[in-house]
Amino acid sequence: MPSIDASTAPSGADKYSVILPTYNERKNLPVIVWLLAKTFESKGIQWEIIVVDDASPDGTQEVAKQLAGIYGEDKVVLKPRAGKLGLGTAYVHGLNFCTGNFPKFIPEFIKLQKLHNLDIVTGTRYSSTPSPKPSLDSVSIGLGPGGVYGWDLKRKLVSRGANYLADTVLRPGVSDLTGSFRLYRKSVIQDIISRCTSKGYVFQMEIIVRARSLGYTVGEVPITFVDRIYGESKLSGNEIVGYAKGVLSLWWGV
Repeated sequence: MPSIDASTAPSGADKYSVILPTYNERKNLPVIVWLLAKTFESKGIQWEIIVVDDASPDGTQEVAKQLAGIYGEDKVVLKPRAGKLGLGTAYVHGLNFCTGNFPKFIPEFIKLQKLHNLDIVTGTRYSSTPSPKPSLDSVSIGLGPGGVYGWDLKRKLVSRGANYLADTVLRPGVSDLTGSFRLYRKSVIQDIISRCTSKGYVFQMEIIVRARSLGYTVGEVPITFVDRIYGESKLSGNEIVGYAKGVLSLWWGV
């Protein structure tokens, strides 16, 4: 997990909410919750994790309840749904229960957000420098160039191809549209979500495209993405086809 300098830590008035959509993540959930809790607590940051589980048959909800018992029900908040309803709607559902100022958190993002007063900061696997760049040489953002680890060639090609298609057609002004590691100003994400129409993986792209069209400011921080420890990606052939259709839909309608 990236670090944050004490000099740039958020004020005591700020609280950070993490929305975690899950489906069959029984083994991975304790790992990510432990990593997030450790980072938040070590920096004295107010936090909560909203677990949105889509009726996982592997016992994910039971694990979430156990984690709530360990960390506190105000820290790990389980908000399940009746079935597998899609990634985009999971974020919409989770946002309804966020009590923090900033849903979605990665520590280095706070530095860039506060430096430029940005509305959205998104992680990028495909850039080596933050954007916009800090104006002061003494300010360091990020922990090195972006990248991915643990992916096979097929998944790398799919991700690169998806971003290339969207960049060519939509010109969104960011290098990585398909990632979900993002920091949002709560009022901004509420406004954008109210206008979104997609439900699956297209949702991530639509958020940024609509943000740009509405005049919101967006920054990027290079991140290193490491593949999941347990289980497999939920990305399917239908999602890939839906993504391509979503690009064309946004080109036509936004």
